[in-house]
Amino acid sequence: MGGETVAIVTGASRGIGAAVARALGRGGASVAVHYGTHAAEAEEVCRDIRAAGGKAMAIAADMGSEEEIVALFATVDRELGTVTALVNNAGGIIAVSAVADLEGWMVNRVLAVNLAGPMFCCREAVRRMSTARGGKGGAIVNISSMAAVLGGLPHEVPYAASKGGLDSFTVGLSREVAMESIRVNGIRPGLIDTPIHDQYHGPGFATSFAANLPMKRAGTSEEVAAAALWLLSPAASYVTGAILHVSGGR
Repeated sequence: MGGETVAIVTGASRGIGAAVARALGRGGASVAVHYGTHAAEAEEVCRDIRAAGGKAMAIAADMGSEEEIVALFATVDRELGTVTALVNNAGGIIAVSAVADLEGWMVNRVLAVNLAGPMFCCREAVRRMSTARGGKGGAIVNISSMAAVLGGLPHEVPYAASKGGLDSFTVGLSREVAMESIRVNGIRPGLIDTPIHDQYHGPGFATSFAANLPMKRAGTSEEVAAAALWLLSPAASYVTGAILHVSGGR
């Protein structure tokens, strides 16, 4: 990473996204810190990046809205420059429900935010990065989940399915743009100690569930961020279409 890197990190106000944004900023990148509702936390991430000598701005957008995603990229074009690195981290469990009790809004929202949103972000990034379209290339990392291969925790099957779709999209897109100087990879985090677990499973869930893992501990956002930075970096120049497990052996 360096001063020429213009990065967009979605869902960057907390957890994994915040750790990725801070790490990019420390490396000298200009970072668009996207958030959905946590404005104060996003501004705090920006302050940390600026304190480390980087450039950052917080930008709100609904990842379930194509129009707001288009506006997000337009703002980055105007304020930071042409994107060269995209980390699709924003996502959510949305609703905990048995499949038999699912309602239409639950399915539509989880697919809009976790699958369609990253697709539209990738579309906008490819339009700017592709050497076939006059761009200078770039790298994309899609943050998936081990739920994609394990089926998710109880009553979180739609979330798992949306992440499985994201994995398929990651591999397919990587092949589509491989000759356009764009690398596309994914990360499947396992149990990471982030606020999402507190919201849906109560405080202390990550610690209690960790006993089921081979490493007997939850991962940290910084450990996922380190993997994302490597995939974005020249050190991973021959890596595309890969989905890296950062899961403590799960």
